[in-house]
Amino acid sequence: MFWVLKGMAMLIAAFHKYSGKEGDKTTLSKGELKDLLTAELGDILGKSQDKAALDKIFKDLDANADGSVDFQEYVTLIACITMLCNEFFTKK
Repeated sequence: MFWVLKGMAMLIAAFHKYSGKEGDKTTLSKGELKDLLTAELGDILGKSQDKAALDKIFKDLDANADGSVDFQEYVTLIACITMLCNEFFTKK
């Protein structure tokens, strides 16, 4: 059970490491999201510099269309990536 709690703490810490650098400390701007994805998930996402792909990810995550990604919207991203990883590893 400890590793589950540690994993959750790491996901929370990653969000707060990048949120607020450009304004509201409880949300991610598009630039902050790009920095988080590149630095923390680059190995999974392939360190793509594709602006169109980033724009789509940001738009899809910003469920309430307020121009930022809050923690709940960020968790949606983490859940989707986790599901894709699970599918990848269970097919091997």
